[in-house]
Amino acid sequence: MGDRLIVTGAAGGLARHTALMLQARGHDVLGVDYRPQPPDHPPSLPYIQANYNKTRIEDAIRRHKPRAILHLGRVGNLKMAVGKRFDLNVVGSGKIFELALKYDVERVLVLSTFHIYGAHPENHTPIHEDEPLRSGTDFPELADAVQLDNLAVQWSYRHRQLRTVILRPCNVIGPNVQNAISRYLREPVLASILGFDPMWQFIHQTDMVSAIVHALDGDAIGVFNVAGMGAVPFKQALRLTGKTVVPVPGPVAAGLLRLAGRFAPALPPYLVDFCKYPVVISDDAFRRAFGYAPTVGIAESIASTLTLP
Repeated sequence: MGDRLIVTGAAGGLARHTALMLQARGHDVLGVDYRPQPPDHPPSLPYIQANYNKTRIEDAIRRHKPRAILHLGRVGNLKMAVGKRFDLNVVGSGKIFELALKYDVERVLVLSTFHIYGAHPENHTPIHEDEPLRSGTDFPELADAVQLDNLAVQWSYRHRQLRTVILRPCNVIGPNVQNAISRYLREPVLASILGFDPMWQFIHQTDMVSAIVHALDGDAIGVFNVAGMGAVPFKQALRLTGKTVVPVPGPVAAGLLRLAGRFAPALPPYLVDFCKYPVVISDDAFRRAFGYAPTVGIAESIASTLTLP
């Protein structure tokens, strides 16, 4: 029998597929999420609904006695009240770190995002892990993501016995992923920003699960970017969907996207600058440390994202 593990965010597609992969490898996995168990949740995967900063999460950790916690449950729902999102992402994550220390958890893996680097015309290409995190100063929607990442980094240095690893992946897409980018690519008409065509990176859900498993099995600690196979211009990525692409003037793009979002899923306004300025990360450190290599190309990743399971 493998290790006992806890995976947060288990109501989401990426965390669920990670948990199932770990189960297939013989681990005893418990899924945890603040959301109710989805109707299509696999019966083979034990599931507990628990806020990350409430008593029930401690009960789950105390009873399951995990060797490792994979904290994949960062809340990216921008329609959720800011206070509740902060409570789950930052306060709740802090609680999980405290409980991991209290109950002798050996390894903690935290899923962050490359969006915290922010999109700016002066960004280096590529961006390495020691670059400043700029997005929180410009976009309150991402401020708690920056704080979660900073909190995890602080814990990784102060409590090295937890052997913490923080992953900052590029755009994660795939048929089971319901994040802003995946939903946007499924729209019938896609907007590009007139006069801009930055490079974009994507990582397929299969490769992201593989990256998480590699990080769990490895010994390295610290912060690591994670990317897929190469990068493409944003407009080329949109053309790969086969959808109609409409160029939108930059000064009105945020307003139009906000208006569109009232009626259907749209690209959140905080991502408009990512359609203007390149945010290309280097994951050389991760590949060296964990022996990771992606296998799904960008065209295949985008094509599979358009096909819902």
